[in-house]
Amino acid sequence: MTKVPKYWKKAKGYLSKKDKIMSKLIKNYQSPSETILTSRRDIFFSLCKSIIGQQISVAAANSVFLKFKKKCKNRIKPMTVSRLTTRQLRSCGLSRQKILGIKNLSKQILNKSFKPKLISKMNDEEAIIYLSSLRQIGKWSAEMILLFTYNRSDIWPVQDIGLLRAISKNYKKKYLPPEQFVNLLKKRFSPYCSVATWYLWRSIDPEPIQY
Repeated sequence: MTKVPKYWKKAKGYLSKKDKIMSKLIKNYQSPSETILTSRRDIFFSLCKSIIGQQISVAAANSVFLKFKKKCKNRIKPMTVSRLTTRQLRSCGLSRQKILGIKNLSKQILNKSFKPKLISKMNDEEAIIYLSSLRQIGKWSAEMILLFTYNRSDIWPVQDIGLLRAISKNYKKKYLPPEQFVNLLKKRFSPYCSVATWYLWRSIDPEPIQY
């Protein structure tokens, strides 16, 4: 894990002035209970974890991922994964589609048809499109990568159920919250939507979210 994003302290001050509810959330999760958004800076690891966790519970995803990690002998790297057979990956509890997604990802990184280093030169929209070109990676997964792996400051994942639930709870809105209101919050929180998202998640989850 790397250190806290440089923008975090400034973002807290900015968001606190912009929104009373956000100000309250930021105060509620101050140190030592606050665990700040950090990153492992390992996109292959994060993409594999994202693919594994799709459409299953957190507990199930953690169980499958631990088996996958063991098969990789604790080295989740493209070359290691490329050498695993379909049968070995299936024994971890992975579906056919997830196996194809992970194998294809390792192949594309090894043959350099997918170049993670390009992402740092892209804006958020370009990066989401580039990541979404990968098999098994959609917009939500791409946004999680930008938020957790690259620590982009202005990610507002409107497809995320947790975020929508948190907005409904904290702003006394029905579930699903109105799209117009969600967009209003985005404008209010920008350019620090990622930080607002983290605190909203934190308000409904006893453990800080990490990918």
